[in-house]
Amino acid sequence: MAESKILLEIKNLVTEFKTDDGITKAVNDISFTLNRGETIGIVGESGSGKSVTSLSIMRLIPDPPGRIASGEIIFHTKDGKQIDLTKISEDEMRKYRGNEIAMIFQEPMTSLNPVFTCGNQVMEAIQLHQKVSKHEATEITLKMFDKVKLPNPQRIFDAYPHQLSGGQKQRVMIAMAMSCNPSILIADEPTTALDVTVQATILDLMAKLKGEIDSSIVFITHDLGVIAEIADKVIVMYKGKIVEQGTVLEIFSNPKHPYTKSLLACRPPLGKRLSKLPTVVDFMTEDENGGIIEKHTSVEQAINAVVITDEENNARRNKVLAGKTLLQLKNVQTWFPVAKNFMGKTTDYVKAVDDVTFDVYEGETLGLVGESGCGKTTLGRTILRLAPAHGGEIVFDGKNILGLNNTDMKAMREHMQIIFQDPYSSLNPRITIGSAIMEPMTVHGIYANDKERKEKVLELLAKVNMKPEFFNRYPHEFSGGQRQRICIARALALNPKFIICDESVSALDVSVQAQVLNLLIKLREEFKFTYIFISHDLSVVKFMSDRMVVMNKGKIEEMGISDDIYNNPQREYTQKLIAAIPKGELSDIQKRIAGEKARLN
Repeated sequence: MAESKILLEIKNLVTEFKTDDGITKAVNDISFTLNRGETIGIVGESGSGKSVTSLSIMRLIPDPPGRIASGEIIFHTKDGKQIDLTKISEDEMRKYRGNEIAMIFQEPMTSLNPVFTCGNQVMEAIQLHQKVSKHEATEITLKMFDKVKLPNPQRIFDAYPHQLSGGQKQRVMIAMAMSCNPSILIADEPTTALDVTVQATILDLMAKLKGEIDSSIVFITHDLGVIAEIADKVIVMYKGKIVEQGTVLEIFSNPKHPYTKSLLACRPPLGKRLSKLPTVVDFMTEDENGGIIEKHTSVEQAINAVVITDEENNARRNKVLAGKTLLQLKNVQTWFPVAKNFMGKTTDYVKAVDDVTFDVYEGETLGLVGESGCGKTTLGRTILRLAPAHGGEIVFDGKNILGLNNTDMKAMREHMQIIFQDPYSSLNPRITIGSAIMEPMTVHGIYANDKERKEKVLELLAKVNMKPEFFNRYPHEFSGGQRQRICIARALALNPKFIICDESVSALDVSVQAQVLNLLIKLREEFKFTYIFISHDLSVVKFMSDRMVVMNKGKIEEMGISDDIYNNPQREYTQKLIAAIPKGELSDIQKRIAGEKARLN
C-alpha cells in the first residue's frame, strides 16, 4: 500500500473540563491535518486551547476533570493503517506515545525528574520503546546528546537537571523526544523562557533533526515571530476555536481575522519607534454573546497610528539626559565564592558583576540586556542591596547606599522598588492581593490607618486596570498578566522614584506583554518614574528604553542610545543578540521557504 501523505487528522475535536461553574470547552470543534515532513505552528494566548490540543493528541488529558468529549484523532501509520487515538486503550496508546508521537514540554525543569541523572532519563525512554541493551541505550543517548550540540555529552549524561542551564535542559528534552525517531514531534512552547540566542539555536536544531529523522512537527507558541522562523502552516486559536489557518506566507502577508492581526501587531517592531504597542482591543471587541466585532484596522494602520518621529523621540530623550542624575554606579563588583581551601578561606569567585560603571538619569528608562548568566539580574539585586556588593559605589539620590545601616536602608527602600520576573512566586499565596499591596504601606507607616490605605490600594488597582472587587481575591485566581499588574500596583504603593523591572514581561503572552509594557510607559509619563528595564529580549528593551547597556560575563560590552546600538552595534556579542531576534519579516520567510525548497530539490 502506498504511504499516505497525511500523517495526522484532527476532526471536530472537543475537549472539555468540569469546573465549579459548569462545563468548559477548552478545545471546541477544531479540525486540521498534518502532512509528513510538515511543521504546523499553533499560535494563541494562554487559555486559547493550544496546549490542550497537544495533550489531547497525546491522550494526556487528566480525567477527571477533563475528557475528550467528541471528535477523532486519526494517526496514519507507515504501513497504511489509520488509528483513531481516541478509541484505543491506554495500553495500546503507550505503544504510540513517546515512540511514534513524542512531546517536548514547556518547562524542562518540571519535565525532568530531579533525582535521576539526565542520561538515565533518556536511556529509560529508549529502553521502553526499543529492544536494546543498557550498553546500546547508553551509546544512543550519548549520540543524541552530541546531535543536539550539548557540550561534553558524557558530563551531561552523569549530570542532574539542576546542574544544567535552561537551554541545556531543553536540549536534553529534545534528545529524549527524538531518541526513538518519532513520526510526530509536539513542541509546547519549548523556547518561551529562553534567551533569544539559545532560542535561535533550538529552532535551528529542531529543523535540522526533523530533516534527519523525517518527522513532522506541531510547534505551539504565543509568538508569531517564532512561528515565522520554523512553520510551513499556521493555525491561530482563540478561546478554544481555530479562527484562521493557512500557509505561513498567507498568514503573514494577508491576515484575515482581527485576532491574527493583533498578534502580528503587538510585537515591538525593530525598525520604528512607537508611543505604545497595538493590542487586541485595537482590532476587536466582543459583544454580550461572545461574538467578535471587528474594528477594521490593518496591521500597518494600527502601527502607523502610534509611530513617533525621530525628532519627538530625540527631544524626550535629550531632555531626560540633560536632567539630574538619580543613580550612579562606580566600579560595582558582586562576586560569589565557588572554592575554598582546607582552612575555609575562599580561593576562587564567580565574578557575576565585574567592575560595572554607569549613570541613570531622572525620568530615564535604561535597558539592561544580555543572555542568562551575564549578570544583569544580579546587578539589579545589588543596586537594591538584595545581593551583597563586593566592591564599588552605588550612589542613589546623592547617598552611597552601600554605606547605609539597615535602618537607613529600610527608609531608602521606600524610594526604590523592584518588579520580579515571576509574579506568582513573588506574591504570598495565603494573603489576598489587597493585603499584599497594602503591606508595604503598613511597614513604612504611610497613611494614618488601614481605611486610608485600602482607598489607596483601590486607586492603584484602577491605575493598573484591575477591578475593585479583586481586592479580596487570592493570587491563584488571576492570570499571569493580571498577577504582573498586581505586582506593579504593589511597587507603586510607596510612590517610589525608581523601579527595577527584572524580566517582568518575559513569561507573558505577546498580547499581554504589550498591555503591560504600555502600562509601564503610561505610569512613567504620569509619575515621572525612573526605570532600569532588565530583559534578554532586545526588541522589548529597544521599545522601552532611552539608552541601553549590553552585558556579557559580568561586564559591560556596549552602552549607548538604544536606536544607535540596534542600528549600528559595535561589538560582535551585540551583533549576535540582534541577529537572533525573530523578526517575522516577509522577506525572511520567503528566503527560508526558498532555501528549504532548494535543499529538497
